[in-house]
Amino acid sequence: MFDAIWPYVFRFIIFIVFATFHEYGHGWMAYRLGDSTAKLSGRLSLNPLVHIDLMWTIIMPAMLIITTGYALGSAKPVPVNPIAFRDPKRGMVWVGLAGPATNIIWAAFIILLMKSGLFLSGSRLYFGGASYILLFMCLQMNIVLLVFNMLPIPPLDGSRILEGLLPDEYADKYASIRPYGLIIIIMLMFLGVLGRLLYFVIHLIMRIFAL
Repeated sequence: MFDAIWPYVFRFIIFIVFATFHEYGHGWMAYRLGDSTAKLSGRLSLNPLVHIDLMWTIIMPAMLIITTGYALGSAKPVPVNPIAFRDPKRGMVWVGLAGPATNIIWAAFIILLMKSGLFLSGSRLYFGGASYILLFMCLQMNIVLLVFNMLPIPPLDGSRILEGLLPDEYADKYASIRPYGLIIIIMLMFLGVLGRLLYFVIHLIMRIFAL
């Protein structure tokens, strides 16, 4: 039985780890721009426990890992006070970009490790292929978090970025879809749109870097 469930448990642990880095990125950028809300609330931390959200971090990823093999979800959104920024609108764009940027950095680092040959057969760090599989799972998770969170659907990071880039008139109209964001995301998941998008991006990156 354990052999059947351990891949899902392992994917879930990897998801929690990199979702934590993702949220820390948001909090760090907000703090750099003058907002100490995340720091004062204890969220400027790499402790996964402070970033866990029942719906986004536990229920949704667990359901989707079982049904699709992918851990789509997010950690608890880091509290941000845009008023503390010198330019609130531009500040929110930078905060929105910071989370996905952590996944890009991790993905680039993992690709370098995979291409280095350090974890391939014959190297000192080779453990029967398990190390390379672990790297692949970590890379896959960072790509999933990056692509999913960059979707321009509230409350995902892509919506923060797009709203900050739009002129005020259009930003207000765009913001009106916030109450329906979660419904839209769930529909895209169960219609298989997100799964196909993630499959395409992951395989495109694997092909580009010949992994």
